[in-house]
Amino acid sequence: VQLQASGGGLVQPGGSLKLSCTASGRIFRFNSMGWFRQAPGKERELVAVITSGGNINYADSVKGRFTISRDNAKNTVYLQMNALAPEDTAVYYCHMLSGGVYWGQGTLVTVSS
Repeated sequence: VQLQASGGGLVQPGGSLKLSCTASGRIFRFNSMGWFRQAPGKERELVAVITSGGNINYADSVKGRFTISRDNAKNTVYLQMNALAPEDTAVYYCHMLSGGVYWGQGTLVTVSS
């Protein structure tokens, strides 16, 4: 399984960004996709995950600001990020559980004025 993420960049505080990640390869019907992030000097942490059945889990720090969604037909997961703050600055990694654990290459999100 390969994961291709896109959508990172530089945004001002209070702004929005949308990340996308598309999976390809041998994908099991029942799976989960999501996003983790790693800020400089910190451990990688969960941001949000969504299962193929639509169950969702968010980190407390992003609840009410970020929305995860997916298109099962396209094997694509999205992360709409609103009201971004400097503490959201991190490399965001796409993640998939599908008979194994898979990671995308990471996309940098920088929130700065």
